[in-house]
Amino acid sequence: MIVVMSKNATKQEIDNVEKKLTELGFRTHPIIGEVKTVIGAIGDKRLLNTVNITAMPGVESLVPIMKPYKLAGRELKHDPTIVDIGTASIGGNEIAVIAGPCAIENEESFIETAEKVKEAGACILRGGAFKPRSSPYSFQGLEEDGLKIMAKAREKTGLKIVTEVVDTRDVEMVASYADIIQIGARNMQNFRLLHEVGLTSRPVLLKRGLAATIEEWLMAAEYIMAAGNEKIILCERGIRTYETSTRNTIDISAIPVVKELSHLPIIVDPSHAAGNWKYVSSLSKAAVAAGADGLIIEVHIDPPNALSDGPQSLRPAKFKQLMEELVPVAKAVGREIIRPQ
Repeated sequence: MIVVMSKNATKQEIDNVEKKLTELGFRTHPIIGEVKTVIGAIGDKRLLNTVNITAMPGVESLVPIMKPYKLAGRELKHDPTIVDIGTASIGGNEIAVIAGPCAIENEESFIETAEKVKEAGACILRGGAFKPRSSPYSFQGLEEDGLKIMAKAREKTGLKIVTEVVDTRDVEMVASYADIIQIGARNMQNFRLLHEVGLTSRPVLLKRGLAATIEEWLMAAEYIMAAGNEKIILCERGIRTYETSTRNTIDISAIPVVKELSHLPIIVDPSHAAGNWKYVSSLSKAAVAAGADGLIIEVHIDPPNALSDGPQSLRPAKFKQLMEELVPVAKAVGREIIRPQ
C-alpha cells in the first residue's frame, strides 16, 4: 500500500508513521515529493488490523498497490530508475552498449576483444566465466580463472564488467569480481538465486526467461528487490515461439510495455534473439528506436572458432560499423550513445 501524507505533514509526523509501519513488520519506502510525501509499505495488509494508520497525525489517505510487483512497479515509484555503474549509467537519456564474447576462452583473445569493443564505443564489457549449456558436454566456461581474466581486462581498458552467476554457492565470488551480476534466462525463476544476488550490493542484469510473461519477469525482479537490492537492469533477449528462422523471437513490444509498468531500465540482447549475426544490426536499431536503455551484443575476434555462440557474434569491424549506425537512430528519438571514458 501507499500512505499518502498531507501537504503540511512535518518531518516528525512522517518519521512516526514510517516507524510504526516498520514496527508492524512492513518494509517502508518513503518518497519525498515537492508537494507531498508518500510512504510505500510492503507487507501483509492484515498487519494493520491492530492499528488505524489513517488516524495518525499527518496521514491523508491509504492507497492500495494493485500490481503484484510492488517494488518494481510504477505505482510506488513513478520516476525512472537510473542504475549507476561508475563509468556509465543505465536508464537515463544516454544509451549504454555492452559488448564482448559469449564465453571467456583465454586471456589473450579476451583482452584483444575488450580493447576492440572499447575502441568501437562500448562502455561495458561482457563475458561468460560460467556457461550453463544445453549439453553437459559443451564448453562450460573457465569459472574463477575466467573472472580473473575479466578483472585484468577491466584494469587494462577501464571498462566495467558484467558476467553471469548460475549457482548460489558462487554469488559471493562472482560479486567480488564483477561490476554487474547477470542472471541468465534459464535462471530467471531460480528464486533462491534471485534472493542471493538481492543480498549483494552489485547491480543485477536480469534476463527474461525463454517463455516468461512480462509479469513473471517483473516478479523475478521483485524477488531481488525484496531482498534489498534495487539496482536492477531488465534484459529482453527474445522468447521461444513457433518460429524457427531465428534462435528466439525478440519482443520489441516488451520495451514500451515495461516502460509503462515499471520504473526499471530495460536493455535488449539482439544476439541471443537472432542467433545469427546478420540480423543483429537491424534488431539493435529497432530496440533503440523503441526506447531501449541499452544493448548487450556478442563480439568475437574469430566467430567460426568460438567455443560458444559463434554464429551470432559480430566481428569487431562489424560491431564498429553498427556503433556508427546507431548514432543517428538514437538522435532521432532524442537520445545519444554513451561513449567509454
